[in-house]
Amino acid sequence: MEFSLTTPALLFPAISLLMLAYTNRFIVISQLIRNLYQQHQQTPSRFMRLQIEHLRTRVRLIRAMQAWGAVAFIACTLSMLLNLLELGTWPLYLFGGSLVALLVSLIISLVEIIISGYAIRIQLQGLDRPRGEVKGFDNET
Repeated sequence: MEFSLTTPALLFPAISLLMLAYTNRFIVISQLIRNLYQQHQQTPSRFMRLQIEHLRTRVRLIRAMQAWGAVAFIACTLSMLLNLLELGTWPLYLFGGSLVALLVSLIISLVEIIISGYAIRIQLQGLDRPRGEVKGFDNET
C-alpha cells in the first residue's frame, strides 16, 4: 500500500473545522451556564438546577471531544513528519491512530448532541407549564 504525504494532509481541514466547532460549542454553553447560574442565584428552581447539571455534563463531553481532536491532530501531524523523514511504517500507524482518535471524538460528539436534544425537550416542556415548572418539577430547591 502506498502511503503518501497527501493522505494525512487531507485530514487537516476536517480536524481544524471540528476543533473550531467544538470550541464554539464550549463558549456558548459556558456563557449559558453563567446566565443560568445568575438566574438560579436570584430565583432558585429545580428546573434551572437540572438544566445547569445537563450543561455541566455537556461541557465535560466537549472538553473530551477537544482533547481527542487534539490527539488526532497531533498524530496526523507526526504522521506527515515521519513520512517526510521516510521512517518506514510508522507514519501509517500514526495516521491510523489519528483516525481512531478522530472517531472517538466524533462518537463523544454524538453523545453530546443526544444530551443537547434532551435538554431542549426539557426546555420546551416549560412552555406548556406555568413559569419555572416542568413535568415532575416545581420551583422548590
